[in-house]
Amino acid sequence: MKKLSLGMAFALAFVSFVSCAGAEIGEVDVTGGRVAGVSANGIVSFKGIPFAAPPVHSLRWKAPQPVEKWAGVKQASAYGASCMQDPNMLKFFGAGPAISEDCLYLNVWTPAKTANDKLPVMVWIYGGGFVLGMTGSPAYDGTHLAEKGVVMVSIAYRVGVFGFLADPELSRENGGASGNYGLEDMIAGLQWVKSNIGRFGGDPSRVTIFGESAGGLAVNMLTASPAAKGLFQRAISESGGSMAPPRFGSEGGETVPPLKVAEASGHAFLAKLGVNDMKAARALDAGKIQTALGPGLQGGFWPVFDGKILPGDEYELYKAGRFNDTPVLIGTNSDEGALFAVPGVTTALFEKQIRDGFGTHADAILAAYPHASDAAAAKATNDVLRDSTFAWHTWAWATLQSEKGKGKAYVYYFDHRTPQSPNGATHGSEIAYVFHNFGQGDGVNALSAPARPEDIAMADLLSAYWTNFAKNADPNGQALPTWPAFTAAEQRVMFLDAHPSARPVPNMTQIKALNSYYAWRREEGKSRKGN
Repeated sequence: MKKLSLGMAFALAFVSFVSCAGAEIGEVDVTGGRVAGVSANGIVSFKGIPFAAPPVHSLRWKAPQPVEKWAGVKQASAYGASCMQDPNMLKFFGAGPAISEDCLYLNVWTPAKTANDKLPVMVWIYGGGFVLGMTGSPAYDGTHLAEKGVVMVSIAYRVGVFGFLADPELSRENGGASGNYGLEDMIAGLQWVKSNIGRFGGDPSRVTIFGESAGGLAVNMLTASPAAKGLFQRAISESGGSMAPPRFGSEGGETVPPLKVAEASGHAFLAKLGVNDMKAARALDAGKIQTALGPGLQGGFWPVFDGKILPGDEYELYKAGRFNDTPVLIGTNSDEGALFAVPGVTTALFEKQIRDGFGTHADAILAAYPHASDAAAAKATNDVLRDSTFAWHTWAWATLQSEKGKGKAYVYYFDHRTPQSPNGATHGSEIAYVFHNFGQGDGVNALSAPARPEDIAMADLLSAYWTNFAKNADPNGQALPTWPAFTAAEQRVMFLDAHPSARPVPNMTQIKALNSYYAWRREEGKSRKGN
């Protein structure tokens, strides 16, 4: 009998061990209520978790408010609706058709077996020119990143006029600032992560924010926002620095307006809609407002130097040491300007565009970009877009981080070429490799043809670098090519191409020409009213 009891005890212990080894986090109590996830191949996904109240009616153009509580268990099995934008973009990005102002939802993928696993957390911020974008694109599915030992989160934020309208009346409502509701949504999402991610097996003290294009710009903005302080410990920006001076008009390479300029633009838009106060504007149908913006990337609404969420010129903030100092991993793609270039550029047209945008520094810019033939002018157009929109900002950010911060800067240059992009890596093309998601129907970011062995190898490399950085604040790891930190004295960047290795900064002649231009614009802007 004694032997039988011992055998039963052993069997029970074994069953208990097997049960624990295969355990998953299936239901979680979060702010607002309880959610149930969906398990598949060792990863549990929770989709469509509300992190703020629906920003509708009187909450339109206001900071996100606390989430509304729900009863019972919410089945977190489907993405929330995409935020208001051109509905044609949803199909383009492979997302579901639902679109609504009620869109402040986030998603979690976790490989954790218990809430005590304390895995590093990666929080994705989508791109789309601050006019479009959604978490529901299959290109952003977090399963494969979670398989590498991180808890993956993606958060939604308002875009276009719903996310970035400034107006004098709105500023009076909000203590003298308006126009950054989309950024405030991201901050609210990060606050939710800090409060809740531990229950999914994540470590709230090891949070990495990462994003591409507008999402990458947002990452840079969050590193300079006092409101985001302490909400993340690492930052990854793919094609997204925002280090230029304020935009007052049509200055080349500048995008963020000061509050007075943004208020005037927003007020003019509301007047176009036939309303003259916020009560009337908030009563308008959301579809009517969206239609007035026009299709695609039109609309002209962008984050604002409001003095609150974005205190001012980020270059100056970094120089003064006023930023959220974390390690950063940042970079650009070799041919990303091609996505934005208008066809039919001639030598004469290129010169006119540069002279219209770059003022007294136009001659120096023209000298840095050979354009003697129409073919050369077309390439120069692509390269100016690449460098003035992405590459200079990344270089300036890395330089200031290495000079003024304690966190290290790791810089990359993505130049993986495919039969579809023989001239270089296009804008957003690295996303498929970072997420290890191929053929997902995303009109910009997915690899359209079947993945080749070299594509799989590049995805293995990028996803390893990115998740290593999330785990250790350093992308390096066993069997990976060594990636040195960037310093102002020794400016080395990781070329991610057929032979990955650290090399000098590419296109440095052009970056230096743009650096002189931005220094001039910065001094010129200081004398303008409204800066």
